[in-house]
Amino acid sequence: MELEGIHENAKRLMEILRLRTPPLAIKMLKSEAEIPPNAVRPLRNMGHHLDLCQAFAMSRWGGKTIAMLKEDMWCFEPVVGYGLAEPPQEFLEGENRSPFSIMTREAAKKWAHSFPCLKVGEYVGILSSPLVKCTFKPDLFITYCDPSQLTQLLIAKNCIDGEDITCRLGGHAACVYAVVPVLQNKQCVVASPCRGDRRIAMTQYNEIIFSASIEMLREFVKALEYLEEHGWGYPWMFELKPEYELSNNYAKIGEKMGLKYNK
Repeated sequence: MELEGIHENAKRLMEILRLRTPPLAIKMLKSEAEIPPNAVRPLRNMGHHLDLCQAFAMSRWGGKTIAMLKEDMWCFEPVVGYGLAEPPQEFLEGENRSPFSIMTREAAKKWAHSFPCLKVGEYVGILSSPLVKCTFKPDLFITYCDPSQLTQLLIAKNCIDGEDITCRLGGHAACVYAVVPVLQNKQCVVASPCRGDRRIAMTQYNEIIFSASIEMLREFVKALEYLEEHGWGYPWMFELKPEYELSNNYAKIGEKMGLKYNK
């Protein structure tokens, strides 16, 4: 898909789901030569480092294109997760988690050794920008949505291929958990914004993350449009009504199972 198509589908995704902020375009950088001229380099252009979740926030709330290399990073977890440097032994021993957020060193080591990681040296950094106006071809898109919008995205995933999403959920390093599995397996991912994402990057209490490879963007828009055309559009009508009217196929299957419906 060309950039024009990406922008159009991103706008349609925002429109259908009534998203508060635009989805993010995310690209892993193999060299500095891939950084577009309009990108902000935090250390060079702003004079300070950023957490990656703050860069994502600047992209989705402020419309900025941000290039984060190792030198720009304040939090080291995406440096480890994206393979921008070898993890030190202290990380592998769980010292960043124990005794602060994990009670035992053994449990902290277990967490560290299961941390999602890309191959060291494959990339030098990461780009983020609003998907509706990115000037580069992304690898994936990230949507910050509320639980009902997430439900509609999950329904759309079923609509595409009949499959549910299987993913790991953790309370740490959302920038890693939302990106690495998509790159490794081309799978859709649901991730919980981490403590840092919520404390210092303005992620709201009702927001959750959904991410997928850019190749699936058009499929999701098509599925959401299909759902709209077949009475499954978003947002939903609310009612608390016993014995509400079922669709014919629901009623037919229920009757086959011995359920009794009023005629």
